[in-house]
Amino acid sequence: MRSKAEKWGSGIFVGLCILYMILMVPAPDPPEYPAGEKNPFAWNSDKYWAYLESEFFKARSTETDSIDLQISEGFAEIEELLISMSSDSLPPASEIFSSIEDKFFNLASLVAANPTRFEFFLALYKMLRIQVKEQSRHWDMNSQQSRDTVYRILFGGRMAVEEVIMQSPPQIVNNVTVDFNEQSVTPFVEVYGVRVHSGDILVSRGGAPTSALIARGNDYPGNFSHAALVYVSETTGEASVIESLIEHGVKISTVDDYLHDTKLRIMLLRVRSDIPSMITDPWIPHKAAGYIYQKTREEHIPYDFAMDTRDGEKQFCSEVVSQSFREWGVQLWSAVSNISGSGIKNWLSAFGVRNFKTQQPSDLEYDPKLRVVVEWRDFKTLTKDRIDNAIVDVMLEDAEAGKRLQYDIYMLPIARIVKAYSFILNLFGGTGPVPEGMNSSTALRNKRFSKDHNEIKENLQPLIKQFEHDKGYSPPYWELVRLAREAKNG
Repeated sequence: MRSKAEKWGSGIFVGLCILYMILMVPAPDPPEYPAGEKNPFAWNSDKYWAYLESEFFKARSTETDSIDLQISEGFAEIEELLISMSSDSLPPASEIFSSIEDKFFNLASLVAANPTRFEFFLALYKMLRIQVKEQSRHWDMNSQQSRDTVYRILFGGRMAVEEVIMQSPPQIVNNVTVDFNEQSVTPFVEVYGVRVHSGDILVSRGGAPTSALIARGNDYPGNFSHAALVYVSETTGEASVIESLIEHGVKISTVDDYLHDTKLRIMLLRVRSDIPSMITDPWIPHKAAGYIYQKTREEHIPYDFAMDTRDGEKQFCSEVVSQSFREWGVQLWSAVSNISGSGIKNWLSAFGVRNFKTQQPSDLEYDPKLRVVVEWRDFKTLTKDRIDNAIVDVMLEDAEAGKRLQYDIYMLPIARIVKAYSFILNLFGGTGPVPEGMNSSTALRNKRFSKDHNEIKENLQPLIKQFEHDKGYSPPYWELVRLAREAKNG
């Protein structure tokens, strides 16, 4: 006959088993979405990339004087086109843009072989970016032709610059590149030797695999996954960064805290001082930053997983910027991102996204109302950024082939207990392991996505080293993607 203690023990065991089985009941699957009407941008240029790589390989074994001459001729041709562009208002379909794109890419293959000319090449890209953004002020930025032209030149040019960086000695790469000293009357602070004004916008790339997914997962894959707004107090001179984070919702960070959080790249943008609303009131950026700064101090604004720009009660990172400026009559995001592929839609849906025409941080780089003021990046973090992006691009190929985001279902009971604990912490203003607004299965999918990404990365690293050993140079991005496919399948 069993003792009372044994009966209690058996009862507790049975009860825990029943509780475990109840907690094992899966949540409903996220909704599935069909492909959109638009076609995502595709370079479709594998043969061209291979040609550029062959030109780079050839240039490495060519006499320096001969390469220098070719580089100088390339600079002169592009500068002549830029001068021609500055004297006229061109439509986005103008052949001058495709000509500049081709010449710039070809020049990159030569400069990569002789990186002593890198600073001149970077200065040329900054001139190109300024000119194209100036031209785009007169375009309908929601037309596909406009979007394609701006993307091909600005993102494609960035890709070319960074291919040169990856073939250059790290000491050649300047971590801070200043584009344009756009005028501002608002309070400012010095950050790494650069004046950062109240109302300036920061876009960045985080270090997590999901950051790469945000940056790459739209019709125009970009480099940035996060947007934030700078506020500088008129009275104290103290600078703050207002941002929306998955873990906290909208929060006020110090500049040091913002920079301490992993950032693989950072770009600073500023509203143009010559747009009509800014001519009328040049203090608008400061007022916009002050508005969200004060609102964040007065109330808790949860994170908007649905990415619904019509819902101001919750805000994801881009909404912090767009809604703050909208309060003062400035409509940023001249063109919003479309997420058209059914695969990426269904993956983002598994993370809680429900709106697939939305404001992505990368869009701001192309917005004609904004100037790029400065960009911070370095060799080490840029390498990680490129590897993460290549892996995500390959994973998204599986998404478009119909693969769904899975999670380890045996972990669901534990995740639900952790979620309950997080919920209690949220009630008292704390932050738990599972973010507010994220359910247990979403948290597990997030963890599984990161695990799959890291497994591919682990397999990819020796392939990169082997490529560098065999070829004598770092793999360009298209080779990284190929190697990432091999790593995933291996």
